[in-house]
Amino acid sequence: MKELSIRAISGAVYVLLLIGSLYFQIGLVITLILFGIISLMEYSKLIKLKGFSQYIIFVILYGLFWYICLYNTHPFDSNEAINILLVLTIFVNLILIKDLFTFKKIPLFETKRYITTTFYLSSGFVFMLLIANFQNIFTPLLLLGAFILVWVNDSAAYLIGKNFGKQKLFPSISPKKTVEGFLGGLFFACVASYFIAIYSEMLNSTNWLIMAIIVSVLGTFGDLIESKFKRQAGVKDSGVIMPGHGGLLDRLDSIIFAAPFIYLFLRIVNYVS
Repeated sequence: MKELSIRAISGAVYVLLLIGSLYFQIGLVITLILFGIISLMEYSKLIKLKGFSQYIIFVILYGLFWYICLYNTHPFDSNEAINILLVLTIFVNLILIKDLFTFKKIPLFETKRYITTTFYLSSGFVFMLLIANFQNIFTPLLLLGAFILVWVNDSAAYLIGKNFGKQKLFPSISPKKTVEGFLGGLFFACVASYFIAIYSEMLNSTNWLIMAIIVSVLGTFGDLIESKFKRQAGVKDSGVIMPGHGGLLDRLDSIIFAAPFIYLFLRIVNYVS
């Protein structure tokens, strides 16, 4: 009971901090960069990457896309910069999905360590910021909706998997994940998307439904990839900053991985509408 209470309190603090930051643009900017640095610290420890280069790259990348792309304070075409980052990020994420299925251990030579810290983790936070400032308009409800879908998916997958799960989803990496849990998380995320559409005027119900599928499928891949990194490192959690939950990366792995795909979907919707 005590452990459950600690888990509930630390989880509530995390959710309230995130939701509170969505009311103010500068608050969200600061919160995401702090979350990014903490997650980067945890990830660097997992892949045994020392030094400070990855942090410098993250701050520069985050700062550039905040000032240049979000506020258009530079003559450089911000859309081209976003497109380049989007292509590189999705390409690296697809490679990580491939590595999940084709390698017993994800290859982590020195160059790949920097590639993943930049285009897997750091850019994930950049795209969260871009989602919340879509088309240079502060749209925090888009990001909040994405987080709600992640939370519903993860919670439903855990509860259904724990009580009804029989067929393992990826036993070599995450023995507790089941096919039944995955399908349950997907179903309830789709149900949640309907209610999000009712209370949000940002997207229609069909678009929120598609986003729910993207979050559930790509978020699960993100969770599995982080689990594989943890298994390679021989640890249960990425950190200890959230009592009862582990590290911050453990809570953000799904949205980090799904964020660029969500942003791509939003761009497509905006283009065809």
